[in-house]
Amino acid sequence: MTTPEDDTAYENYPRRWEADVVVADGGTVHLRPITPADADALVQFHAGLSMRTRYLRYFSAYPTIPPRDLFRFSHVDHVNRVALAAWLGGEIIAVGRFDTIETGLAEVAFVVADAHQGRGIGSVLLEHLVEIGRELRLLRFEAIVLAENRAMVRVFLDAGFEATRRLEGNEVSLRFDIAATERTQKVMAERELRADSRSIGRLLNPKSVAVIGASSDPAKIGHLVLQNLVTAGFTGPIFPVNPNARSVNGILAYPSIDEVPGQVDLAVLAVPATDVVDVVRQCSRHQVHALVVISAGFGESGDVEQRAAGLQAQRQLVTEARSHGMRVVGPNCLGVLNTDVAIGLNASLSTVSPLPGRAGFFCQSGALGVAVLGEAARRGLGVSSFVSAGNRADVSGNDLLQYWETDPATDLALLYLESFGNPRKFARIARRFARRKPIVAVKSGRSSMVAGLQHTSVQVPEPSVQALFEASGIIRTQNIAELFDVALLLTTQPLPAGNRVSVVGHSTALGVLVADALASSGLELARLVDVGVTATPDGFGQALEAELDRRDVDSVITVFVPPMRRGGEYAVAARLREAVAGRTKPVLSTFLGFDGVPAELAVPGPQAPMPGSIPSYSSPERAAAALARVTRYALWRNREPGQVPELSGLRIEPARTLLDEILSVTPEGRELTEPEVRRLLGYYGIELVAAETVAGRVEAEQAADRIGWPVAIKVAGAVRLYLSDAGDIAEAWRSLELADDSPAVVQAMAPRGVDTVLQVLDDRSFGSLVSFGVGGLATDLLADRSYAVVPLTSLDAVELISAPKAFPLLTGYGGAEPADLPALAELVLRLSRMADDLPEVVECSLDPVVAEPAGAHVLNARIRLARPITREDLSARRLRAL
Repeated sequence: MTTPEDDTAYENYPRRWEADVVVADGGTVHLRPITPADADALVQFHAGLSMRTRYLRYFSAYPTIPPRDLFRFSHVDHVNRVALAAWLGGEIIAVGRFDTIETGLAEVAFVVADAHQGRGIGSVLLEHLVEIGRELRLLRFEAIVLAENRAMVRVFLDAGFEATRRLEGNEVSLRFDIAATERTQKVMAERELRADSRSIGRLLNPKSVAVIGASSDPAKIGHLVLQNLVTAGFTGPIFPVNPNARSVNGILAYPSIDEVPGQVDLAVLAVPATDVVDVVRQCSRHQVHALVVISAGFGESGDVEQRAAGLQAQRQLVTEARSHGMRVVGPNCLGVLNTDVAIGLNASLSTVSPLPGRAGFFCQSGALGVAVLGEAARRGLGVSSFVSAGNRADVSGNDLLQYWETDPATDLALLYLESFGNPRKFARIARRFARRKPIVAVKSGRSSMVAGLQHTSVQVPEPSVQALFEASGIIRTQNIAELFDVALLLTTQPLPAGNRVSVVGHSTALGVLVADALASSGLELARLVDVGVTATPDGFGQALEAELDRRDVDSVITVFVPPMRRGGEYAVAARLREAVAGRTKPVLSTFLGFDGVPAELAVPGPQAPMPGSIPSYSSPERAAAALARVTRYALWRNREPGQVPELSGLRIEPARTLLDEILSVTPEGRELTEPEVRRLLGYYGIELVAAETVAGRVEAEQAADRIGWPVAIKVAGAVRLYLSDAGDIAEAWRSLELADDSPAVVQAMAPRGVDTVLQVLDDRSFGSLVSFGVGGLATDLLADRSYAVVPLTSLDAVELISAPKAFPLLTGYGGAEPADLPALAELVLRLSRMADDLPEVVECSLDPVVAEPAGAHVLNARIRLARPITREDLSARRLRAL
């Protein structure tokens, strides 16, 4: 595959349009704009098309490409004429292009090699051409297709666009607007979900595995990987690859992957880093589907120069793999596991055999992954699949979430994250995932970037991380121990309907501890039931059943201290398990000394733990904390997600034009002037309190007459308020020591109310956040701010306003009249809409906003523009750039 060496290799070559893409069957292809150097590849591509395919594309036999057409096909200006080629293994397998017909309208066409039809490549090309068309300010596409070419007609109709069709003879003319709509975004997200899910499915459900670097030496990692595959009972053929051995551990070995007979779905690479790229090329020739690169030495350690060289080798590794349709886990990873008995996959370095279960686990750290699997087994938590991504050069947590969302063997996702690769995409996927299945996550590195991960990480400030998690319904825990506490509850018990908790136990002292823990966790104590130290197992069980029958109880925590003489706890545990069977309310236990799911509280079955088992916690505080996190998630999931509302009075095109005019003069961006701020906010229905800049005291009086008395005078950081006549202005001029012609700002006085602050903060990792706080030094000192991810729904806006601890000041605290919260919420929504429409607005501060009983008034605003962030999350499907 020819690739331009730099952006100047061809005039106006748009490198930003290049992309690696996962197609419908889970394989990958590389898209890039066509250049004159691709002429020979185009001829070869055309020669490989069947007569039928050529007829459907060109409406004639078209056996060869005439020189004139070849020049036109390979020479495009990337403005009025755009062409993309899909490459696989160094060959073109599809071409999509559009030619501008008239202002705003272009004709679009595709052709896909016969061997690759039905893989969704035409749909991918359409997505990318539409995105390019929008960038070039096109409004609509037209396609002329033979009526018998139903497959191509479906490509256009299934893309979510509203197309008009006109039949002329045997030709169908389709025309459609290419503006993004909710339907087109939904179609792209669904296609991405299916493609990514199949891509990871090929990785975790292989029919055959090759271990490249397999060894009989127990000290080498190739030995451990092979041994784990055999021990786990992998159900398909295992192919050791070692050029210096005829067999490894009694299994026939092969000198190279080229010599392996038949298909290899998954190759595990345990070779020196310097050999990895060559081995990847061998795997590409053998058409391997996926790679797990355990080898280290790719930029995660060493000095600056070594890391730079390692990073370059890592890019080369992934580029080579993707260009031949392969996904990569790693490098520098622990490996992958799938506990399904029909697969039995342990392609990892883990010496722990995980229990089969319903939790999917993603962990970036290989070393931590071993400890995590060991702790999971100790506490009786099984996994459906496990992936340790290491340097996460390709496969990431986002990919695993896509797979687990559609995997019937997985009921919840567990994530240990050190960094984010594409946080915007993570937020979108997680929010959708969490509506169906829980996500429990530990995010380390709160204060800094994790050493060794700079090359694959995006540093996200802690407020942004918290806002992202809360908006997405993710259950966040502080550490791995808490993650397991929550996971055990989610895998064994139903979700609670509310936050009312009963406590059943035979120790008043412990019951009080539980009650205190509930209060600290934000849960409501419904009842505290003490059955007494002499209670029989049946008495314990009956008390639990009575609480579960109560309508004012949503969850129950049982507390039991084992007797001095062993044995009594078994009968109590069995009776409690019997009482819980078939119930729809969660039950937790605190069997002091037990942690996890003891056998006596576990329902027998093939998975660990089985639904209906009762999780046990070694302290009341841990039980209450786990229940509180799950309760908050259940309430989030049960509430209506809300809608991004339609707002009246928006003038988006003039706003877009204003920004284009400014950035055409200062492409790096700048802070807007006061008149520009007023114009831009006005286009979104945000009006600043009337103000005028004046030159002198006389003009100030005239401005006050126009604006309306009383007014404020602002100058050089000083202000004078409630000036009601010319005499007050004269006194203000004297007190500020201004000359008669000194400049100042005259502003109308807003009604008295509570000062608040609204801001748009640009997070370069995943876009914009809106923050809200009640004004004041104490609020600034305590960082009493709330954050929400753009775009906000109506419900998000209300919650953003009510989240700060100072919120009671807006609801009549101390006898004051309540502020107009709906007006404040509408202001939040308008600011959110502006931030979502205009990514160039990297900073916007409305400070102060006076919230009073009859409205919300913006007294001052500041806006700064900068180069727009590429919003890969909202664009055509593409893998994370290398």
